[in-house]
This record gives sequence, structure tokens and C-alpha cells, in this order.
Amino acid sequence: MDVLLIRPPSGNDRFGLGPFFQVEPLGLEYIAAAVRQVGGRPAILDARFERGARHVPGRPGVGLVGISCMHAVEYDSTLVLAGVARRTHPGAFIVVGGHAAAAYPGPLETPNIDAICLEDGEIAIPLLLEALRAGRPPAQVPGLRVRTPAGFVTTASGGDHADLDATPRPARDLVRRYRGGYHCLLFRSVWLVETARGCPFRCSFCSVWSLYGRSFRERSLGAVVDDMAEAGEHVFVVDDLFWNHPERSMELAAALRRRGIRKRWMLVQSRTDLVARHPELLAAWRPLARDFDIFFGLEAPSDAGLDRLMKDTTIKATVEATSLARSFGYGVTGNFVIDPGWGEDDFRTLWAFVSEHRLERAGYTILTPLPGTPLFRDHGVLRRDLPWSHYDMHHLLWEPRLGARRFFELYAETWRRSILNLQGRKRWHDWARQVRPWQVPYLTRVLLRTQRMMRPEAYLSEHGPAAGATAATHVARAGGGM
Repeated sequence: MDVLLIRPPSGNDRFGLGPFFQVEPLGLEYIAAAVRQVGGRPAILDARFERGARHVPGRPGVGLVGISCMHAVEYDSTLVLAGVARRTHPGAFIVVGGHAAAAYPGPLETPNIDAICLEDGEIAIPLLLEALRAGRPPAQVPGLRVRTPAGFVTTASGGDHADLDATPRPARDLVRRYRGGYHCLLFRSVWLVETARGCPFRCSFCSVWSLYGRSFRERSLGAVVDDMAEAGEHVFVVDDLFWNHPERSMELAAALRRRGIRKRWMLVQSRTDLVARHPELLAAWRPLARDFDIFFGLEAPSDAGLDRLMKDTTIKATVEATSLARSFGYGVTGNFVIDPGWGEDDFRTLWAFVSEHRLERAGYTILTPLPGTPLFRDHGVLRRDLPWSHYDMHHLLWEPRLGARRFFELYAETWRRSILNLQGRKRWHDWARQVRPWQVPYLTRVLLRTQRMMRPEAYLSEHGPAAGATAATHVARAGGGM
């Protein structure tokens, strides 16, 4: 049976750093590899580089269509793709998976979707494929939410989370034609590598820990080293929490050195308190790339702010980790969460903190209760009539304390203090010197798009009661859930 796996376009790329990040669909590549293990014939369509969400090519023999829905802003484009896939492949079984789908499947419970994958796709999709080939009911496949005449029902759980080594290395050959378009920041083409999955912490705005039950799973050292050796010169390690297991991280660094692996650029994501406690990790990993960036979840400029977000760390750790990372020659970036409940003094506290600790490379996102989190479930004033495209972390989802106009004036001023402001500390020609001549047009397009984040009117034009919400969106949201 042929299996078509689709990565949808974003539901909203008008704001934020999306233009800087267009990465390969690693989850689909792992699923494709698992499908091959059971005799399926997978193909991957990356709709971001094709004709968008309204085109699915017809292919004879496609019996299963899988669509990835990783983020809340992708709900609507996923639904559009599901409808197109239904028309193009009327006999195919259509399943949607990915982080957002599993964390909060309600918006996807529509007639054009036959099932929603709630657990690891590398396990559930091959089982579903085998059931379809054998004529067995999909409701017998564990880890799904299946459409029935009586509505969607949840099948039995597949048990413990999957062993990550049960799936071989990702089927990267299926995205070869898109490889040149995958990029992060100034680097292309970029390869994704996963060494571990999950996070044991409990940040209130994050749905990773709640989806995986605060579990943390690791791939074997040999599998990671082989994958890293296959990857190109620019690598983004997509682990939710890199270096979480210090002893294993030291062993992995040693194994990579023995293999002679060194990259042009690497990017990892970690916590400041973890890095502050383990300078030996920074010393062991720094030689593995010419340029090495760490992305920290900085979140707040005060201990009280960190506590409100249940970050379970301190500002002292932020200062120590950033200083330590720089001393080893790492690039330090990260993100702060802007609370609509802030007053003007809170913004000034952030500006002073950023300036004092030279954090101008940080980004800023508006506190967004993501579907599937307790914050989303229990939020008292969240506007539940807004379209999913507003869940891009750059729209207000409830009225701010300062009023929308003043809030966006201060929010835009915060972005103007970052290095992305072409009228500020880093001009266009400074950026252009960091890339090859053939990359200058791409860089220019990306930087021009980011300037929208510096203009309050750009945000205000999309804010308010007439922001595009529909009754259908409200109904779908109200009826959603696990």
C-alpha cells in the first residue's frame, strides 16, 4: 500500500521568527522509515514548498494519507488539506498526527478525517497500515481517536511510550527535493537530529510535558552518532531539553569525537539551571561545531515572573548560564514570555535586564495558553471565539491590562531593542556580511518581514472583536478536547 505523508503550511507566518525557521518534517521521516519496515511505500509532500494547502497530487494506489499537525496555528490548514486529500484520494484512510493533534484533537474531529493519532506515530501508523491491509477495524489499533457513526472514540492505549530505537534512522531521502529550502537563522540547508524526546519539567505554558507525562526518552548513542554522521554541516538538535542527562551527554560527546564528527554549525535547546550546574558539558560539546548556539527558555526577567510560569528556576541561573556559555564561545539566544497582565514597569524591567546582560538576540512571545495545557483549559478570560491563526504567540488572546494599543506599543518597542531592528544596532549590511553572496536576497526578504514586528499598527490591525473569528471556529473549539 502506498502511504502519502503531508507537512502542511503554517496557518500564520505574518509575525514572529517563522521566516527564519523552515525545517525538515523529521517526525514524518521517522514514520516513513517505520512504514518501510512493514512493507509500505511512503512518500512525503512538504506543502510549504509546493502549491500550499489546497493541492494534494493524485497518486494511484494511495491507501493511507497522514497529515502532520504540529502547532495550533496549523489546525485550519490541516483541515483544508484533509478535505483536498478526501477529494483527491476518495478511497484512502486519512489520519492526522503530530504534537497539536495529540495534545488537543477536538478541532480535527471532522468528517474528512478518519482518525487522529494520540501516541507516537512511529508505532501507531505502521500498526494502522497493517490493519487496513488485513481488513481489520481501525478501532482495534491502539493509540488512536477513530471516527465512528456515533462520533470519535479513543482506542486502547499502546502502553508505555515507544522505544525510540525501534525505528531506524529517518527516511531523509524522501525530502531530498526540498533539502535546499530547509534553513534556520542564517544557515541552509539545515538537518534536524533528535537524540531524546520529552521533558520532566512543568512550565505552565508548555504542552510537551503534559503530552508525554513528564517522561524523557533517549536514543542509543550508536543511533545518534550514525544519524549525526549522515546529517549535513548545519544541524539543529530538536530535543525538547538537551543535556538533561549529563552523564549520557558526556558519553555522546565522546562518541562523536571518536567518530571524527564536527559540524559547521549546531543549535541546541536547554535550560539555564541545567547549564549553570554543568560547565563540563559546555567544555565537552563546544569543539563539535565551528559555530555553536544555545537557545534558552529565558521566559522572565525576575524570579517572581519565573514562578508565575512554573519555570522552577531562578534569575541567578539565567545570569550564570549565559555568562558561562559565552566564556566557552557559544552563541546565546532565547525567548522571553510577555504577559498581557504586565504594566509599563514590567516592560522597563525586561528592557533593563536585556541590556544589562546583553541579551539582544532574544525573542519575545506573548503568553499563549496552548491547547492541551492546563493554562488553556482553566484560563478564565481567554477569548475562545478567536481563530487558530491567532495562536502564533504574537496575538493577544484576551484584553491586556494596559489596553491593546499601549500594550502593542510597548511590545513593538521591545522588539525594536533586538538585533532584528534594521534601524538599530545591527544594520542590513552587518547581516549581509555573515552570508554568502547568493544568500543575500533570501536574507533580505526574511529581514524585511521581521520589521513588521516593530510596528504597533501591524498588531492592532488584527486585534479586536472583528479579528476574523467565525461561529464555526467557536463551535469547534467549544466541542474539542481529549
